[in-house]
Amino acid sequence: MASVKDVERLADDLQELVDDLRNEVKDSTDFARLMQIADEISEHADNAAQTFSSVNDTLMSRLNELGGTKKSSGSSQSKSQSTSSS
Repeated sequence: MASVKDVERLADDLQELVDDLRNEVKDSTDFARLMQIADEISEHADNAAQTFSSVNDTLMSRLNELGGTKKSSGSSQSKSQSTSSS
């Protein structure tokens, strides 16, 4: 499972690539290098999106499990209450 540390690492990598892109734009007009950096940024952004999706899916799954547990214990409790009051 992806973690918040993975997200931080991806953000750091993206920041580095953006800095490289800025420096390249300021210092030269090597369009091949600019395209290479832009491709790397795109790949890292895709990885970041996948990581965010994975973390979100894991968290939502866990929340649903917790919510499902509460609902089923609550519904069995109300069943036993209605049975005892009959």
